[in-house]
Amino acid sequence: MTDVRKVADEADMIVNGYAFTQNKEGCRVLNLNRPDKATVFSKTGEVLETSMDDIEIQIVKSYLEKNRKFLEEWDAEVL
Repeated sequence: MTDVRKVADEADMIVNGYAFTQNKEGCRVLNLNRPDKATVFSKTGEVLETSMDDIEIQIVKSYLEKNRKFLEEWDAEVL
């Protein structure tokens, strides 16, 4: 089972209950209210893995686009 508190503590950004954590592939997103829902985005914004439905993916992608300036290492040219 996912340790939600640990994920939240290590997240680079949290927006509306979604924890965004950067990694070498891109960005991992976990729904902290439903830890069985997660997505991994490539640096170009492509979904690499997901357990979210299409609507939730679009929501978190929008959060990422609107708030990526707060992610220090996120490449501003992508998405």
